[in-house]
Amino acid sequence: MQHSLALTLDDGTSERALSFVPKRFIVAGWTGRNKAAMEHHMAELEAIGIKRPASTPVFYRNSVTRLTTCDLLQTPGPGSSGEVEFVLFNIDGTLWVGAGSDHTDRDVEAFNITVSKQMCDKPIASRLWPYEPLRDNWDSLQIESRAVIDGTEVIYQQGTVAAMLRPDDLIAAFEAETGSTFGPGDVMMGGTLPAIGGLRPASHFAFRLTDPRSGASLAHGYDVAVLDNVG
Repeated sequence: MQHSLALTLDDGTSERALSFVPKRFIVAGWTGRNKAAMEHHMAELEAIGIKRPASTPVFYRNSVTRLTTCDLLQTPGPGSSGEVEFVLFNIDGTLWVGAGSDHTDRDVEAFNITVSKQMCDKPIASRLWPYEPLRDNWDSLQIESRAVIDGTEVIYQQGTVAAMLRPDDLIAAFEAETGSTFGPGDVMMGGTLPAIGGLRPASHFAFRLTDPRSGASLAHGYDVAVLDNVG
């Protein structure tokens, strides 16, 4: 049975429900435009045992079954956390934009980033916007995540998508790196912002992508349930 997602395509004037079957799912990493800031972050990660990538950006393949619109995420142990990202969808040759969380097992990330990405589901908002009307205004789009940590809600990430490569540049880099086309059925997460106060687990994680021109947002949230890890 094919894995499908119940999505809503919202072009600002009308909405259309869609049962979308993803064919390929890519999580893009190290997509920042500021190379000096990325170098600083790589050094921080090396200090805690996480190996730096050979080149940037990096494109991690994930199972399409990890994509979910559910509001509950179950993880094997307490060492995971979310991060807000814009998400690109190629639907019948048209590029659409969504919002999601690249929830990652940080304990596993220390020895294998690809495996750590595969360890957790990737919650996404079910509503999408077409990319073309956003193209000229892209850098002003705002992204934010909030997390409930030790019973208190905090702003976990906040900024604009201008910190990451634009969709056109990201797709071009992916196609040059892999020799394949970002085609119909493909989904790609586009990178994230630093966590305010550092990476840490939360019992609830919520995220949104906002267009400041209209005030409209793509938003979603989920609870995190930690499963017993008996070794």
